[in-house]
Parts: sequence; C-alpha cells; structure tokens
Amino acid sequence: MGEHVESYKAYKGEALKRIMVYALAVIIVAWIAVPLGLIFISAFAQPADYYNIHKLFPTHFTLDNVYTFLVVLGAWKSTLNSIIVAALTILISFAIGLPAGYSLSRYVFKGKDAFKLSIIGLRMFPVIVLAIPLVVIYLRIGLADTLIGVALAHTAMSLPFVVLITSSLFAGIPVDYEEAGMVFGLTGWEAFLRITMPLALPGLSAAAIFVFIMSWNEVFIASILTLVNRTLPADILVSALNAPDPYKFAAGFIMVLPAMIFVFFARKYLVQVWGISIK
Repeated sequence: MGEHVESYKAYKGEALKRIMVYALAVIIVAWIAVPLGLIFISAFAQPADYYNIHKLFPTHFTLDNVYTFLVVLGAWKSTLNSIIVAALTILISFAIGLPAGYSLSRYVFKGKDAFKLSIIGLRMFPVIVLAIPLVVIYLRIGLADTLIGVALAHTAMSLPFVVLITSSLFAGIPVDYEEAGMVFGLTGWEAFLRITMPLALPGLSAAAIFVFIMSWNEVFIASILTLVNRTLPADILVSALNAPDPYKFAAGFIMVLPAMIFVFFARKYLVQVWGISIK
C-alpha cells in the first residue's frame, strides 16, 4: 500500500511540474504572439472598423493601409534601405569577425586575453555618447547620409559579438579535423572551407540572425547619420508616428515581416545550435 502511495505522489508531482512548464510556455508564447497578432490585424483593418468602439476586433480588412504607407508615404525606399544596410552589416561583420574569431580560437599569442577584453569593452560606451563625434567624422570623410556609413556604424556595434560568437564556435570544433583533411591532401584553406565551415554553419547562421535583427531594428544611429537616405526605423520615428493609427500598425507590420521571414528560413540552423533537429 505504501508503495502505491509513494508512486501516486511521484506521479502527481511529475504531472504538476509538467503542467507548470506548459503553462509557462503558453504565457511566453502569448506574450510574443498576442502583440504580433494585434499588429497584423490592425495593419489591415479598415479605419472605420478600427475606430469603431463597439467592435472588439475588426471584421473588414483592406490593403490600403500598407499600400499608403509604402507607396504614398514613400516607405518602400526606407524599407529597401534597411534591407541593404542589414545585408552590408552582415557582410562586413563576417568579413572582419570571422578571421578574427578563427584566429582567437586556433592561435596562442601575447595579449590574447587583453584583446578579448578590449572587444567586450567596445560595447560599454553608450551610442549617444559617440553620436556627435561620429557625425563630425562622417561629415569630414563624406559618409554622412549614406547607406554604407550606417552599415559601418552598425558593424561597429555588432562586430564584438560576431568575433566572440565565431571564436567560441571554432573553439568547439577540434583542430584534428582540419589536420586530418590536410593529411589527405587538402590545403589549410580547403580544410577550413570543406570541414570547419560546414560544422560551424548553424552557429554562424544564428550569429547572422542576431546581426540582421540588430541592424534592422536600430534607430538612433540611423536617425542622426541620415537625412534623406533613412532606414525604415528612422523613417518611422520621423514621419509615421505622426500618421493615423492604422498607418502606424502598417509600419509595425513592415518592420516585423522581414525579420520573421529571415528567421523562418534560417530557423533550421538556429535550433541546431540548441541541439534540436527539425525533420
């Protein structure tokens, strides 16, 4: 009898723990999904339905809000600017950060720990403190109000993370794999491309997602460095916030959509970093 009681208590405790985990998961999903759902619904709602206080949710929808925001208000250009800046930021960050991370993981040199600390130290200065010097420098070298200038500034923000992430990834891949490849006739560069890079690809994709979202959502630097060639967040900050509510939600929809698409196509590599496989 005592064994059955203990077994029942263990089963009850396990069931309670499972219910708490599921409840927490539901709360987290709702915390993310509900605002996104409201943004999507409000972005396509007809203004008459949106402002109708007798309706909890709109029932009539239209594409006019998104069309007006993109075409009439000219946000398609700032959206394209944001995509270009994010792509440039990823390319420049990885072009610099990938060799640096590989060197930190594979080689021992004097001042290695100090170099890592200095990389982290680059992030301790608030962007607002660097704003005026950055604008002055950009005006002098002709990078003000250019997309490459914004991309370089975003690269300065994301590069420390790229270096640290890539160095950790390469450190987790045994160097014996590359040495074995070179034994079978591969050069050092070929061993890196054919062996190390495929193994590190999931982690690199996760780092690329981080860089893309950081660049896509960044608003302060883009606002102070550009006047005509604004990115989407800067354009929303300046113009869309003064527009009617449906256009604000249309702006939010356009802000969220590319990031969600990017994460959707890279999700396989992202979850592989956590040790999860997708069939």
